[in-house]
Amino acid sequence: MRYSDELIEEVRSKNDIVDVIGGYVHLQKKGSTYFGLCPFHNEKTASFSVTPSKQMYYCFGCHKGGNVFTFLMEYENYSFQEAMTALAEKAGVELPEPDQAAADRSRDILRKRMLEVNKEAARYYAYLLRSPKGEPGINYLKGRGLTDDTLNKFGLGFADVSSDSLVKYLVSKGYDDQLLIDSGLAVFDEKSGLHDRFWNRVMYPIMDANNRVIGFGGRVMGDAKPKYLNSKETFVFDKSRNLYGLNLARSSRTDYFILCEGYMDVIAMHQAGFNMAVASLGTAFTSGQATLLRRFVRKVYLAYDSDQAGVDAALKAIAVFRDMDMNCRIINMEPYKDPDEFIKGEGKEEFQKRIDNAEDGFFFELRIMAGDYDLKAPDSRSEFTYRVVDKLLGFEDEIKRENYTVAAADKYSIPVDQLKREIIKRAAQGRPVNYDAPKSGIQKTVTNEELILKKQRNLITWLSEDPSIFSVVKKYIEPSDFTDPLYEEVARQLFADLERSGEPRPAAIISTFDDETDQSRVAELFNTSLVLDADNDKAHALHDVIYMVKKSAVEARSASDVLDAESITRQMNDKKALEELRKTTITL
Repeated sequence: MRYSDELIEEVRSKNDIVDVIGGYVHLQKKGSTYFGLCPFHNEKTASFSVTPSKQMYYCFGCHKGGNVFTFLMEYENYSFQEAMTALAEKAGVELPEPDQAAADRSRDILRKRMLEVNKEAARYYAYLLRSPKGEPGINYLKGRGLTDDTLNKFGLGFADVSSDSLVKYLVSKGYDDQLLIDSGLAVFDEKSGLHDRFWNRVMYPIMDANNRVIGFGGRVMGDAKPKYLNSKETFVFDKSRNLYGLNLARSSRTDYFILCEGYMDVIAMHQAGFNMAVASLGTAFTSGQATLLRRFVRKVYLAYDSDQAGVDAALKAIAVFRDMDMNCRIINMEPYKDPDEFIKGEGKEEFQKRIDNAEDGFFFELRIMAGDYDLKAPDSRSEFTYRVVDKLLGFEDEIKRENYTVAAADKYSIPVDQLKREIIKRAAQGRPVNYDAPKSGIQKTVTNEELILKKQRNLITWLSEDPSIFSVVKKYIEPSDFTDPLYEEVARQLFADLERSGEPRPAAIISTFDDETDQSRVAELFNTSLVLDADNDKAHALHDVIYMVKKSAVEARSASDVLDAESITRQMNDKKALEELRKTTITL
């Protein structure tokens, strides 16, 4: 049993989807719709749409979509119960004690058990570090200059040299083998049976923004490979959407964060008083992590390694931050490799000076790029100038583009009018502001079935955007004319809403589907692009869609009929009605 439909709709309707998603994604209004970079996949061009009139979101890139409940369930990895509770609290709606459906209850139990076993594992690792068995780990950490307070603050621990030490401990606490495997704490193979994933490593518990242990990172003692090992991704741990140290940095009360590359950099910086430091989790910095940071700050300083790999990583991160409309600056680490070495060598006062003098991300890009050119040679300087123009075209905001154009012209002694003319020229040529890799020239073959479903999607989207056409549509089309079962169910609810009140409720319809894949498919139904041919007016276009939907329904029924007198008569009547519809002129 779940909450009543009325209560679900009350909570949904009291949470404006633009306000909710705007807390996670930077949205810009274009017409009646808001757009931003999709938080569910990496992209350079905003294809994630949020439509206030429909109270839904939809990504035209990865095709995820839904309402406010779906968004929180997908982004925060919430169960429906958790999403309902969060939104009800935000809207000031009191919820009764729920009698959850079995699927929701099972999901909640699994989540809680994973968090519990991770917390217990963190306790065990911390205990081992302070025991005689943890001597190699404590020597390593003390050798890196960490104090006891820092060890406790970050919950650092040690994984024993024994390959099943943690497994034995957790099993003794009542946790079953499958949970240990699902949580990524243990591994099973035919040779060794069930054994620890981490052993002979210093352990760094990874916590989410709410201080819950969601995974671990481990640094091996000695020369074994890999040097660093992270938990596998699990039901509670997504590396691309979490940051090490964020649970502490969010309380720093600064208007910026410092983004590092590794655990020890974050720990050393916090110990030195820079408690706004965070790090990505062994992967390239992602738009999901940028979205997470943007919930707290709009300005980020990069404290990446000063080697080539660090420079390359910084360039990629700068591009992600620019797409998120966040201010990014680069801290110069030279002559040291990373923040840990710098602070040990120069002290925190000198590091603060490096923060104060950090380089603007855009000019860091230009400086690195300039190293590939001989700026004293005319041809090479011209090529550099063209690349500067390309970079400036990356700014969608006109004021920012103007300011950076003037500053770039001054820094590299390029006539500012020359830069502006080239920007205008390239923009007039249709040069994209942001663009992905060129698509393959191979054209995908579209089947007749796909064309039919597209027409059905067109009709549902059209009805949701212009309910006035329903009076015409219902004369010819019934929900049963939609050949896909999910389409038919959506049409049934949509027709009922339009018949009852004249107002579509796309977001409410989504709530009637439990499966996340179904919710995304429903969202697609309400977000199909409507493109009318230049030679067609609205009435002609509507006639075309209605006729195609009806024709496909008639053909589907005919194909499934058993040939008897009754079905033959019905087929003849269908074909007659279809021919009459073909000749009918629709007026709006």
